[in-house]
Amino acid sequence: MSDYGDPIAYTALAPGTAIVSSDERALGTVERVVDNAKENIFDGIVMRAGERRVWVDAPEVARIYERRVVLSINAEAAAALGDYERGAPEYRANPSSGRLGRFFGGGWKRS
Repeated sequence: MSDYGDPIAYTALAPGTAIVSSDERALGTVERVVDNAKENIFDGIVMRAGERRVWVDAPEVARIYERRVVLSINAEAAAALGDYERGAPEYRANPSSGRLGRFFGGGWKRS
C-alpha cells in the first residue's frame, strides 16, 4: 500500500483524491469532505462518480491516505450508494472575518 501514501486525517483530505472499494476497484474521486466542525466529527465524503455525486457515509470509509481513500464496502455495495442531497444548511469557517467577527457570530459562511 505504499503507493497510497501515508495515512492522514480526514481534515487533510484533498478534493480529487481517488476512492476505491474494499476489493480495490476504482469508484470515483473526493469532491468534498463533510464534517461537524463544532463537534470535530467526520460525517462523510461527497464522491464524484462520473456525472453522479454520491454520498459515502463515515462508517463506509475504512482508511484515508494521502493519495487514496479505501472504503469498507465492495464495489457492488458501493454501486448501491445513494446520490448526495444537501440536507440541513452546511457552514464552513470564514477565517477572513477575524477575531472580532467570530466573536459576533460572523466566523461562519454558508457552503
